[in-house]
Parts: sequence; C-alpha cells; structure tokens
Amino acid sequence: MIVHMLRFGFRDETSEEQRAQVLALMRRTSTVESVSFSAVGQHLGDPTEGYTHGYCVGIADIAALERYMYDPIHLAGDPDIIPHLSRLAIGPDVSDDLDPDLAAKIMAVHDRKLADYPEWAELMKTIPDFRIA
Repeated sequence: MIVHMLRFGFRDETSEEQRAQVLALMRRTSTVESVSFSAVGQHLGDPTEGYTHGYCVGIADIAALERYMYDPIHLAGDPDIIPHLSRLAIGPDVSDDLDPDLAAKIMAVHDRKLADYPEWAELMKTIPDFRIA
C-alpha cells in the first residue's frame, strides 16, 4: 500500500465558496477506482507552517498509482484546484512495500505525467510555495 499525502493552504483571495468547491473536487478525486481509502479535510499539524488542509489517499501499488495519476477525474479536477493553492507539500508518502526502489518508481510515475501533460507541469509552477517532501 502506498499512502500518498498532500498538505496545502489556500490563496488569500480564494473565497469560502471556492474553498468548498476545491475540497469537493479533491474528495471526488479521492474516490476514483484506484484509491483504496482516503481522507480530505483540516490539517492538524503546526498552523505556523501555513498548511490548513490535507489530502491522503491509499493506493494499492505502482500499477494503481499509475491509474490514479492518469484517471480522467483526477486530470479534470487539477485545473480547478491548483489555481487556488498558495502552498502545497507533496509527501512524504509512506508504504508497507519494502521495495528499495519504490520511491524512485513513484517519482518516475510523477515525472512521466509531467512529460505527458506539459500544461499540468506549467500549472504546478503557479503555486507560490510548492515542494516535494
């Protein structure tokens, strides 16, 4: 199982209605076929870090991760989600799979998506504080 985690905060100009819509889109993405379990909601960490919300999905394996990254629902949601984020931290992910190359395999899936969807790569660059932890 790969547990994929995001921490994020909204831009100041994002309205409460827009925040609710972003969270609804994230919840929709978290229910695609390749996801085994999910949680989308408030971030319970240190508020001084600027993260207000979190997103977590459990994905069975690399094949399911590939399906998740390329799922039409996932692809459709990002253009309406990303413009509202002021900061985004991806990971650190965790897994019970002890493959020593798993992190590199996960990054390879991410890198392929960036190459396959250059507009997505450009959209990700619009997040003022973006990091892969």
